[in-house]
Amino acid sequence: MVKNMNRKSIKYNNLIQLVLVLSIIILLNFLANFIYTRFDLTAEKRFTLSDITKDYVKNLDDIIFFRIYLDGDDLPPGFKRLKNSLKETLDELRLIGGENIQYEFINLNTTKDKKKKEELFNEIYKRGLLPITLNETTEEGKESQNIIIPGAIVTYQERELPLDFLSNNQLKTPEENLNNSVSELEYKLMNIIQKLRSEFIPTIAFTVGHGELSYENTYSTRKALSEFYNITNIELNENISSLSDRIKIDSSKTRLTNKYDVLVISKPTKPFSEKDKFILDQYLMRGGKILWFIDGVSVSMDSLAKSNFTIALSNDLNLEDQFFNYGFRVNHDLLQDIQCAKIPAKSTFGGNGRPQFVPFDWLYFPLMKPTDKSPIGKNLDFIFSNFASSIDTVHESKNVKKTVILTSSEYTKKLNVPIQVSLDLLNVKPEKMFFKNSYLTTGLLLEGKFKSNFVNRIPSEIKNSSEINFKEESKKTKMIVISDGDIIYNPIKITDGKKIPYPAGFDKYSGYNYANSDLILNAVNYLIDDSGIIYLRNRQIKLRLLDKTKVSENGLFWQIINTIIPVIIIIILGFILNIIRKNKYTIKQ
Repeated sequence: MVKNMNRKSIKYNNLIQLVLVLSIIILLNFLANFIYTRFDLTAEKRFTLSDITKDYVKNLDDIIFFRIYLDGDDLPPGFKRLKNSLKETLDELRLIGGENIQYEFINLNTTKDKKKKEELFNEIYKRGLLPITLNETTEEGKESQNIIIPGAIVTYQERELPLDFLSNNQLKTPEENLNNSVSELEYKLMNIIQKLRSEFIPTIAFTVGHGELSYENTYSTRKALSEFYNITNIELNENISSLSDRIKIDSSKTRLTNKYDVLVISKPTKPFSEKDKFILDQYLMRGGKILWFIDGVSVSMDSLAKSNFTIALSNDLNLEDQFFNYGFRVNHDLLQDIQCAKIPAKSTFGGNGRPQFVPFDWLYFPLMKPTDKSPIGKNLDFIFSNFASSIDTVHESKNVKKTVILTSSEYTKKLNVPIQVSLDLLNVKPEKMFFKNSYLTTGLLLEGKFKSNFVNRIPSEIKNSSEINFKEESKKTKMIVISDGDIIYNPIKITDGKKIPYPAGFDKYSGYNYANSDLILNAVNYLIDDSGIIYLRNRQIKLRLLDKTKVSENGLFWQIINTIIPVIIIIILGFILNIIRKNKYTIKQ
């Protein structure tokens, strides 16, 4: 009788414990609908949004909708990881922004109608997203093609913009590019949201009147910038108010404000007058930002098309004193770099008697390397350049921070001008021992408070003008100087009488599109951005790849270990728990 009572008591206690456990689980699930948290134990905090992002998303006033085309069961593993990371990031944003963050994943490959599928891909292409074709080889050796769109169309109210998630850097492996794509997700999402929500659209002005690049040869950059900014031309023409507006403070006082948020000065070839220099100087003093594309040397491939050689000369723009005062110098030298692009040159005659053209390294076309010292160049491909010069920093100031954003390669040579530039160089094999200059600066970011170049020396023709409101020191501002004007240049193709512009950085000889456009967009974004969102590009997720050789040699062994050992551990634990249970509940006689 006592024995039966004890058994009933044990069963009753077990039932109570089961009910309590189930009740706790149900309660926790109920609370989870209202309370959410997770712990980010990764070294680089890859699942933690920045404070900048959190503060921005909290203040959303309407729905941001992401229509994402990166979907499908047949996605390669790397793109599946990108998709999963994207979904996790969007879910994190939803936790903060609520219903104002919405998204949808769309798999276009579910459409069986071939014609309809082509129409869908064409429509998405027209809206700014580029499909990519992946050639894959299975373990059985079969080859297949997979077309995917690693991007989204993002909508806010009546506006929409395309968003490409994939980083494509020739310097990186495919795995590294996908890893960089994951690293930059937060930045790309926040950048597109900021662009869509911006009520005030900044204005970018391209200067004209000093032999700058034409509208046609900067068209691709203007078009890319026009998606986010107002674009215009401005001619200084020694007009003191060309860059400013006069604002009335009260009945007796007025002040000048800048008309434009950023000035782009693209490869000027004519000297600046003292008055135009003063206008630029005071624009900077009022907090204006300037993006300089300056050639230190005057030389062109067009001259070599007519003759086997040409002479490279100094490009005198009358800006040396102004640049020196701001803290840098664009040198009158010419760079040769072993890391360079190729040009076609006549080699031998074929069987039909026609000349054969083969590509040769052209040392005067350096492929510049963006640095990771600022978000402007982070994770970018090579930058295509054309007869570049070097930049030096001068008279360091605690008020101005200088950051190198672009350099030559480890093997560079500086040539002082005037110098003869000859196509005979194509026949000479470069030897590294003669290229003793390493990582010369070709792009420089300057930030801080600058001293005016005209302190105690205002040009006589405007010295007595009441309109100048002269400032001796600038507000906190920024400028970027790049020592090759052709970095912003886009070539033109003429087809059936129509001029078709290529992107900036397009190498017409190889057909490769370098990262010039990305560098320029990042530079302008950096100059304008005061929210700090661009600093999200500095985030880096460490790539932890498996050793493919070891996987091939020992993969089966570790698969067996990882499959069997956990099962054995569970069996042993179950056996031990069963013994403990028996000892605990066995009724002693």
